[in-house]
Amino acid sequence: MSDDILGYIPALRAYARALCRSVPDADDLVQETLLRAIENAHRYQPGTNMRAWLLTIMRNRFFTNCQKAARERTGAADCVSLLPQVKPDQEWHLQAREMAAALRDMPVHYREAIILVGALGESYLDTARILGCDIGTVKSRVNRARALLRKVLEPAF
Repeated sequence: MSDDILGYIPALRAYARALCRSVPDADDLVQETLLRAIENAHRYQPGTNMRAWLLTIMRNRFFTNCQKAARERTGAADCVSLLPQVKPDQEWHLQAREMAAALRDMPVHYREAIILVGALGESYLDTARILGCDIGTVKSRVNRARALLRKVLEPAF
């Protein structure tokens, strides 16, 4: 089995670099993946796709590392990691109220279009069917609604 694993190292490195976006972190991830594969060699079923098995181990390891990094703080006492990690809720609450007010003050045909496309994720075609108008009209309404929101919500310079 070790000969088979060695042939997949270039693919593992490429995938790790795509995930980590850092060569040292990617090399660490490849090493962790190979270690996990060797530790769990008894779980591998011969005849199945080893490359997929290794890439799955890598993906799971990457997400585990991300979750662990989000929970752990590192650094010295004067490090910025001691600053609060989460912004205060009241700022988000105020922004949500501003957004709701901007949507409420917007003409109804713009509001319908931006909510269907922007908030609910409907396609332009489905939105056109729902609203009973042409797709070009929907695109225009969404564009104008975004411009109105931008004008109201972005600070003036």
